[in-house]
Amino acid sequence: MARTATIHVRTDAPLKAETEAIFKELGVNFTEAINLFLNQVRLRKGFPFPINVPNKATREAFEKTDRGEDLKRYDNIDDMFKNLDIEE
Repeated sequence: MARTATIHVRTDAPLKAETEAIFKELGVNFTEAINLFLNQVRLRKGFPFPINVPNKATREAFEKTDRGEDLKRYDNIDDMFKNLDIEE
C-alpha cells in the first residue's frame, strides 16, 4: 500500500460546497479531485491552466463593475445587441 499524506486546507465554506457538488456530478469526490490536480501539476511542472495577471484596463473595469459603475442593463437580448458598438 502506498504511503499517504494528509493535507489540511482552509477555504471558504460556500466555495467548498459548490465545488463538491460539481465534483459529484463529474463522478469524483473531493480527495480524488485534489489528487487529479496535484498529478497534473506534477506532469506539467506547473499549473494545469493559464494564470494571468489582468492588465490595468481590465483591473479598472473590474473595479468599476464591483462599484456598480458603467453598467448597462437591457430588458432583452435584442435591445442589448442594438446598443452594442460593433463596427462591421
